[in-house]
Amino acid sequence: MPCKTLLNNHWLFLEGHAISPSSSDLSQAQQVDLPHNAVDIPLNYFDETRLHRDFSYYYTLECSEADLSQFMLLHFAGALSNAKVYVNGQLVAEHTDGYTPFDALLTPQLKLGTNLISVLLSGVENPAIPPFGGAIDYLCFPGIYRDVTLHHHDAARIKNLKVQSQNVLAQPLINVDAYLQQFAPISGPIELVFDLYDPAAKLLASQHVRLEQWADSASCQFNLAEGAQLWDCDNPHLYQVQVSLSAQDCLDSCQSRFGLREAEFRTEGFFLNNQRVEIIGVNRHQSYPYVGYAMGKRAQQLDAELIKNEQGFNLVRTSHYPQSPDFLDRCDELGLLVFEEIAGWQHIGDEAWQQKSLDNVRAMIQRDWNHPSIILWGVRINESPDNHEFYAKTNRLARQLDPTRQTGGVRCIQDSEFLEDVYTMNDFVLGDGSKNLRSPQNVTGLAKPVPYLVTEYAGHMFPTKRTDCESWQIEHVMRHLKVLDASHANPNISGAITWCLFDYNTHRDFGSGDKVCYHGINDAFRMPKFAASVYASQQPASKHVVLKPVTYWTRGERPEAKPLPLVILTNCQRVEIFMPTGECKSFFPDRAMFPNLPNPPVVIDEWNLGDFPLGDWGYAWNDLRIRGYIGEQMVEELWLAASTLPSRLLVEAQTQTLLAKQGDVSRVTIQALDQNGLLLPYFKDVLSLETSANLQVLGPKVLSIDGGVAALWVRAYEEGEAFLKIHSQTFAEQQLMFQITSETTEQLEVNHG
Repeated sequence: MPCKTLLNNHWLFLEGHAISPSSSDLSQAQQVDLPHNAVDIPLNYFDETRLHRDFSYYYTLECSEADLSQFMLLHFAGALSNAKVYVNGQLVAEHTDGYTPFDALLTPQLKLGTNLISVLLSGVENPAIPPFGGAIDYLCFPGIYRDVTLHHHDAARIKNLKVQSQNVLAQPLINVDAYLQQFAPISGPIELVFDLYDPAAKLLASQHVRLEQWADSASCQFNLAEGAQLWDCDNPHLYQVQVSLSAQDCLDSCQSRFGLREAEFRTEGFFLNNQRVEIIGVNRHQSYPYVGYAMGKRAQQLDAELIKNEQGFNLVRTSHYPQSPDFLDRCDELGLLVFEEIAGWQHIGDEAWQQKSLDNVRAMIQRDWNHPSIILWGVRINESPDNHEFYAKTNRLARQLDPTRQTGGVRCIQDSEFLEDVYTMNDFVLGDGSKNLRSPQNVTGLAKPVPYLVTEYAGHMFPTKRTDCESWQIEHVMRHLKVLDASHANPNISGAITWCLFDYNTHRDFGSGDKVCYHGINDAFRMPKFAASVYASQQPASKHVVLKPVTYWTRGERPEAKPLPLVILTNCQRVEIFMPTGECKSFFPDRAMFPNLPNPPVVIDEWNLGDFPLGDWGYAWNDLRIRGYIGEQMVEELWLAASTLPSRLLVEAQTQTLLAKQGDVSRVTIQALDQNGLLLPYFKDVLSLETSANLQVLGPKVLSIDGGVAALWVRAYEEGEAFLKIHSQTFAEQQLMFQITSETTEQLEVNHG
């Protein structure tokens, strides 16, 4: 019976390359579970050349006669990079790209009993392999950093499904292609059943296709006469297609989700189901502190939830490489749009290098062509120079593989040759004169408008740490507001994608000298800076009320000890400020400064303050009460204390129920709060962590609270109760309890029969 099994546990790991290591070498190997990072690095000030080495992973696979009667393969969701897979010393698969999946057919080399699987890979930045060959402003973390699954098949399988829809706004037609792979000759006819399920998992239609002889693919078409449910950002309805195969002594099945939606970039903006959507996007790297890329399903899902639900973005760009299928699956479920691109950064290599990049285009699209969240394929190396022959090939291949989606190619140069469907531009003009964004036609140099999207801004133009002073934070906030407003102002601009979501580790050539780029609106632990509320505040208040003053409310924090300007990021219609002395005054969003934003900030300065006693030098420094209103209803209230005191340590986990032996993690945040429940921005403390044996802290077990905050991830192992204890110098001990549950058949064994 065909099945797949998660194979993430009980691997052995060694530095260096050895196809068939000796028993003594294996006895010295480290036992690891996947996902795994070959080299854990400190948070900053590290030697990145530690990553540039070779590594080997080993798995002992026991095979029975029943196993050998089937065809067994390993599926690697992601291994970086230049991976070679051996079975009992014989090479069975090679895959150079570190960001797309590959299969290794094991069966020809398997034997009864014990088999050694060796996976050799490299962190060496090989100039023959994209994205390497030039300077790169991010780190590529070696390791088997995504899931590995073991598949048992009969003589054939359904390798992939491709679902494409037409005419979705009227009478949808759904075309399904099933791509087949044969491991051994099959005699007689092949029966295929195509089943279509609606978003409520109700069977809508079923079709049978009979192949009298072997073929590499089979197709069918469904016609939805009525009641089609469209996929969009607010209602991400997901259909499912399942295809079952049966032949002589051969069974298999495969399923995929998809959405009915029409997505198109036009000269007048981006349209989803023929409705214009202003893109408010963010760039995401997939790295995490200490463990690099090696984070499993839940961490990927929670990043998507933060982007969409907490911070209010409607699009994410996977800069600068394909990212986890678990992340993309969650984008589908949330209604979060995706711009996915191939791996690379500025550099284009020789003809062989370019062929590997074309292979990457193919692998990315074939892996992800059913995700309704993906609306644009990035088929140009980020910020690279023009190369007509190369980019004509990448665009042609993308259109052949998926004619339903447009292509883009991110550049940072003006008058670039336009081969794609959407002119995608990194625009960092803000800070260089009075402009906030360039005019699209000045950038393109073309005689007529074309679809246009700003793919990066801010970022390195004004790097900001979460602990930077208040004046710097205000400027950081204002820069994001200005570009966002400029994007909304021009109907030819489909939207703008800010650089970037999180601070990230980088090479010595970039960053702030400590090997970190502080370009994020959140720090590397996903803790927000003030600028994150720029985007959260653009959501309707009906989804999430935002009332975020860009201030620590301390006299003497700013030059000349002045409290103005007081910027309040909010989606409220008006704000009232109350003083303890009884004075009260209303302030309104600044539509004069930001006329195009859905929700401009409230900006209080000397021009609208009047004689309201906000606390200039020489006056008493008082508590501040701020209320936000929608109409006449108060929807949010904040108290800013004039004299803050450490009152409690707030410890929260994203989840306290974890899955055993699956690399499952939970992020834990630790915040020092004042008497009003607000963060103490300068609070420092040293924390020591203690866990039960079945729970591991990712990173050091002694850490500091910096800027009032600390954060960490814990990873689950054996089932049962688990605890995390936090010992503070200032506060009482805190303890979090977790329940680690055992694996289930549904989680680990997926029956394909």
